[in-house]
Amino acid sequence: MTRLVLLSGWGVDARVWRPLARHWPAGVTIAAPDWPGYGGRPPLASPTDLDALAATMADELHPDAVWVGWSLGGLLAASLLRRLPTSLVPPRGLILLGMGPTFCHPGGVGSRELAAFHHAFARDPAAALAHFRRWMLGGEASPGDTHRLLRDLLHDDPSPDAASLAAGLHWLATLDIGDTLAAPPCPVRTLAGADDPLLAETLRQGADRRIHGAGHCPMLSRPAELAEGLVVLTRECLTNGASSRPEGTHA
Repeated sequence: MTRLVLLSGWGVDARVWRPLARHWPAGVTIAAPDWPGYGGRPPLASPTDLDALAATMADELHPDAVWVGWSLGGLLAASLLRRLPTSLVPPRGLILLGMGPTFCHPGGVGSRELAAFHHAFARDPAAALAHFRRWMLGGEASPGDTHRLLRDLLHDDPSPDAASLAAGLHWLATLDIGDTLAAPPCPVRTLAGADDPLLAETLRQGADRRIHGAGHCPMLSRPAELAEGLVVLTRECLTNGASSRPEGTHA
């Protein structure tokens, strides 16, 4: 049995993964936990505390699984690798979807652009969240249809917690997983939409797998292709991990 843990990004809860449900092959088990403050889940008392986040998520970040971190979910997943109890890590693999070592990078989203968005969020969180959801869909083949699907999935009930959203913007501005990716404790693969407006072309071109006709949200615009790509990269992670385990260990 192959187990995947799907971790969503900023401003969007785990319902965003639902379009993939009918595309998983037999033998694949899916878990899609919400981050604190999303999907009606209580927020953290200190939303920017990564150690508290690790403690809260520990029971759901299964070590006998490949973690799929989309956007901010990828930054957080990689950051938590070294904060979870040693008995729970590393996972069988980590797949970064629509994310590189940092969120802000040359050719992608600039730090000034993110800072301006953070100020807009402070003035009107709901309007900024709505703007971001439209912005991240700009690379899809049919942004309007994809946006309607996203609204139908989320229907803003419940809305993400404002303090958790603010913490997410802080993490987008500050988290750098470059050191973890340089010496990863588990196999790491990358997947990107070929037209992702949040990623520089070098990151899109350098991904282990790309989905043509998709932007930042292939789970909405290309769910069948995304499910297929995740299964392929998961098998690579499992094969790589199995070959690198010391003799006598078991999956």
